[in-house]
Amino acid sequence: MTVLWEAKARPGRESELKAFIAAAVTPSRNDPGNIDYEAHEVAGENGAFVIYERWETRALLDAHLTAPRMAALVPEMLELIDGSIEDGIRLLRPFRPAA
Repeated sequence: MTVLWEAKARPGRESELKAFIAAAVTPSRNDPGNIDYEAHEVAGENGAFVIYERWETRALLDAHLTAPRMAALVPEMLELIDGSIEDGIRLLRPFRPAA
């Protein structure tokens, strides 16, 4: 399961959101089932971030998202981002063209 999460900081909160995301990367990488967890800044867009995550299964992704640690972070995250968390989430399914 691959997740692409896009977030835009509230005006004036850009550096706070960047620090918040940076602090979340290592713990998320250590969650069971995590294959890849990378945070990115969008070039040329101050305060715009993208997180790319890959998980072994949907169940392990769901466990990550519902972990007590994540629930504790949500109120702070909502103060820092413009919009909702859900608005930025894209679940991706890989496919390969036929040869």
